[in-house]
Amino acid sequence: MEADGVASLAELAARADKDKIKALLAGEADANDTYIEVNAGAGGTESQDWAGMLSRMYSRWGERHGLKVELVDQHSGEQAGIKSATLLLKGENAYGYAKTESGVHRLVRISPYDSAARRHTSFASVWVYPVVDDNIEVEYNESDLRIDTYRASGAGGQHINTTDSAVRITHIPTGIVVQCQNQRSQHKNKAEAYNQLRARLYERELAIRETAANAENAGKTDIGWGHQIRSYVLQPYQMVKDLRTGVVSTSPSDVLDGDLEMFMAAALSQRVTGEAVEVEDVD
Repeated sequence: MEADGVASLAELAARADKDKIKALLAGEADANDTYIEVNAGAGGTESQDWAGMLSRMYSRWGERHGLKVELVDQHSGEQAGIKSATLLLKGENAYGYAKTESGVHRLVRISPYDSAARRHTSFASVWVYPVVDDNIEVEYNESDLRIDTYRASGAGGQHINTTDSAVRITHIPTGIVVQCQNQRSQHKNKAEAYNQLRARLYERELAIRETAANAENAGKTDIGWGHQIRSYVLQPYQMVKDLRTGVVSTSPSDVLDGDLEMFMAAALSQRVTGEAVEVEDVD
């Protein structure tokens, strides 16, 4: 991180200067509320536990920043953690701050579920997309949608598993799938699922525009399993390292408790300036 451009990113990240970060929030939807979707990767309980840790991390980050955090949808793991979850964070610049978190997050630790105490590597993907307000038009054909209802799962008392209140909408041309089960009413869940769909289609359009404007950053929005953005190592040493900017924290417990400012600051600066940073992966 000796190069001048990289040093400036590191300095900004270390200071986590909120005024300078806000100056970088000039995107079309940066001021909007945001959805954060977390999905466990392959690996069963290990990855599902990791996905649950990430969901909590973003909830804590939102709370630390005075954002209102709502759980829109969650599918629990068989033994621990979650298979997937969608959070809705409401507040000024929620999307602008969180948008650089999209990608694959990797955890390395001694598994609490392994009787032999071996080191395991787990993956989970994070997808961040903005809430679309009524001033933004998003076009789609109803004939392109498949709408399914199913029984909600998880906490909720007697209502759970008694009615098909949960709603899943699939946009067939793009393969985008959204779902909601946090409301008791199927009508309300369907309305929220439509909101998510509009947001996902809008985020897709923003990504297409960004890629067209800067082909070098075409992989930026690809959250395939080969596109890791950050590694969290808990054993045999303690380190969180962003693989795009090179920013490092030696306190994973603080990061997992929502202390993400320095990572977001550096990633926002890099995204605006277009500076590339070459860093080595974490073992």
